[in-house]
Amino acid sequence: MIKIGIRSLPGNEDLPVPKQMSKGASGFDLYAAVQEPVTILPKEWELIPTGVALAMPDGCEAQVRPRSGLALHHGVTVLNTPGTIDADYRGEIGVILLNMGDQEFVVRRGERIAQLVFQLIPQVELQLTDQLDQTSRGSGGFGHTGR
Repeated sequence: MIKIGIRSLPGNEDLPVPKQMSKGASGFDLYAAVQEPVTILPKEWELIPTGVALAMPDGCEAQVRPRSGLALHHGVTVLNTPGTIDADYRGEIGVILLNMGDQEFVVRRGERIAQLVFQLIPQVELQLTDQLDQTSRGSGGFGHTGR
């Protein structure tokens, strides 16, 4: 098990610590730490604070991902999904919420707005080469296998 430090930032002690909502959940829900309700108009986005910061060990990342219920019921998603939180970042986690719906969406304090999924990152060394090995796919991309 990997232990990751989490800090509730001053003024946010009333908010729950991110947690998994079921035994098998892979994501930890993040909560809105807005002081006042924030209205996101259709086709617009806002940076929403969460009131928490992490201390992850090297070799880890946290990905900020949308919540499926917000997407399905309100058309609200995370703009840069997945948002990456690097192991050396110690600032407040922010979530860029995008309203793709046709009605305004109001974010209220304590509302679950996104989820964190933790990933292990392999150590990689890129090696410049003049030629790449061949595969059956080759350079085919962007729907080359059909719809």
